Amino acid sequence: MKSATVVSRCECQAKLVAELDEERRVLRGVATDNRGRERLAPATAMHAKNGRFDVGFMCPFCTRNTLRSFEAEALAYRESPGL
Repeated sequence: MKSATVVSRCECQAKLVAELDEERRVLRGVATDNRGRERLAPATAMHAKNGRFDVGFMCPFCTRNTLRSFEAEALAYRESPGL
C-alpha cells in the first residue's frame, strides 16, 4: 500500500505527523514533543476529495485540537513498510 506523510506543528511546538493512504484517509497520527517523546495523536482528514483538504489533530501534549490545510498535489506517495 502506498502512503504519504503530512507534517505540521501544534501551538505548543509539538511536531504533528499523519500518514495518509491514496484516498487521503488517515492511517495513523503521531506527535513528538521537544524532548523527543512520541505519542499517538488522533487525526482525521476532512474534505479529502478536494484539491485542498484539512487534517485535524488532537495534540496529546497540550490537548488542543489543531486543524491544518494541505494541497493534494504536494503529496508524495511511497510504499508503506507493512501497515
